[in-house]
Amino acid sequence: MSERVVVFGGASLDTLHFRGQTVRSAGGAGLYTALAAHRAGAQVTMVGPVPDPMPAELASVAERLDWRGPSVPPARLPSFEIAHLGGGKTEMRSAQSRAEADLGIDWVPADVSADWVYCIPLVDPHRQLEVLRYFADRGRKTACGTYSTVVAEEPETVRQALTVADVFFCNESEAVGLFGELDAARTEPGRLLFVTRSARGVRVIQGDYVTEVPGVTVEELDPTGAGDTFCGTVLARLAAGEHPIVAARQGVAAAAEMVTAVGPAALLRKRTPGSSHPALDGGVVVDDEQVARVAAELAKLDEVTPFNFTGRDFPAPDHPYALDFFFAATVQQFGFWSVVDGRFDAPAVLRLEDRDLKGSDYLWAAYHRWLNDDPAGLTPRGQRDLDVETFVQRLESSDGHRLPAHALHLQQAQAYGRDLTALGWQPAEMAALANADPRPLRRFLSLLDHVGGFKEDPLRKKSVLLALILRQRPEGFLAFSDSEPVPPVVDYHIQRSCLRIGLVRVTDPDLRRRVTDRQILPSSDEERIRQTCYRAMEQLQSASGRSMGAVDWFFFQNRRRCPEMTEPVCGQCPLDSVCAHDKALFQPVVRTTFY
Repeated sequence: MSERVVVFGGASLDTLHFRGQTVRSAGGAGLYTALAAHRAGAQVTMVGPVPDPMPAELASVAERLDWRGPSVPPARLPSFEIAHLGGGKTEMRSAQSRAEADLGIDWVPADVSADWVYCIPLVDPHRQLEVLRYFADRGRKTACGTYSTVVAEEPETVRQALTVADVFFCNESEAVGLFGELDAARTEPGRLLFVTRSARGVRVIQGDYVTEVPGVTVEELDPTGAGDTFCGTVLARLAAGEHPIVAARQGVAAAAEMVTAVGPAALLRKRTPGSSHPALDGGVVVDDEQVARVAAELAKLDEVTPFNFTGRDFPAPDHPYALDFFFAATVQQFGFWSVVDGRFDAPAVLRLEDRDLKGSDYLWAAYHRWLNDDPAGLTPRGQRDLDVETFVQRLESSDGHRLPAHALHLQQAQAYGRDLTALGWQPAEMAALANADPRPLRRFLSLLDHVGGFKEDPLRKKSVLLALILRQRPEGFLAFSDSEPVPPVVDYHIQRSCLRIGLVRVTDPDLRRRVTDRQILPSSDEERIRQTCYRAMEQLQSASGRSMGAVDWFFFQNRRRCPEMTEPVCGQCPLDSVCAHDKALFQPVVRTTFY
């Protein structure tokens, strides 16, 4: 079922000047946004003046959208004359809003429903704010954009819209007008801000966390509507449950494609289905034949089963602080290794009482000790108020050692607690909100996109891990069905297995040499390996017919047979007969809080 999106704002008939050409074209912020959302997979209602008779330039638009609004003669449609001067400079030679100037909440169709509502920048910003409040009061997700004139003339009204809308779009100059400087641009926890930066890409702001998404280089023909195309694409992908950074990447790609054609022509093309994660540069590829061989073996193995996250180092079933434990501890599932002289040095092994525990095993045990000693310290408020001394006391080993990325672990704990307390959410409430949704897993992951310690990773490793834990625990905290696709949990153990088994091939000789040598990699190299492993695991789960929870646990356990520092024990591995035995390869070495 497609997500339902309402776009408040309609079509115009424009005159465009570019590259010495003058072209009459369909246009309008509402039209570009609505068509982009439709092409990105949403079911779209566009609310704006409906021309009668329908001009030829708009006939194909009317076929694709549920177009609602008062009937008007074509001459009453908005009309704009725009000259594109190159280098991102535009001259608005004339602007006639006409019938669209009356757009407001009295145009809301009585029988229309939506998951998300987007309101274009209206001539009167107070009308835009009224539309946003109308739908926000009715429990709808809302989004809007702005424009430079209204930012200059009515900045306080625009700032009010920023606090009402769940998602706000603006360009760089508008951001400077609203915040004083680009680097000061922030939004409240639970809201998203996208700042478009022309060919340089987009800045994605999730509360206090900022990500730069680069632009896509194309041969520009007509840049009209590029920003609106970005907005519509992002809106549709957010409505479909995508991570904000992933949605932004798709929006950038859609806008880049759009400017290679005249007017909205590219948005009328058939959408090409594919991965939600854009393709990266070559040099790392999924070996489809090897995936099929390994999947066939996994399908036969009795040991490919999910783990229920119970035992010595986990809360007993029905423990009153079990949810606080799992939320707070899963935030810390990253960075269990040290680096020396620009190379991977060793995995973290720390002592807890009478046991030497490695990485994740130590973390669970240390947090279980914390649970026993001070359960209230694991609540969002307790994590928010952590200081260095307390955090050291809770996570330090019995012989006085700390995790290699200790300072980052403290920052993540505080960010987690800070966001949840600002949002007023508790772990139990988040699980309840997700379970009340028709798609519990999707809702749960989208909620975590606003929570520090989880929101930063576009591949949602820790978020999906937490979802699997809550589903597989005896309490069944999260009740999503097998029909909901579960993303892979791609950590460094999964990447090492993918590379050594041959599910993923590194065909770039220089990258292969650096991976084999265990050198610290640039984030761009790490990203192309990790995203390729993500796709391989998606294919593997689908082809094997095993749940993602079962596949993930099998490969996580495989770290004992294929470890970092010693020779793999291939004879003990159930995949030995189909493994590529590329044992020299290693996981990407990058210090990140993602995994």
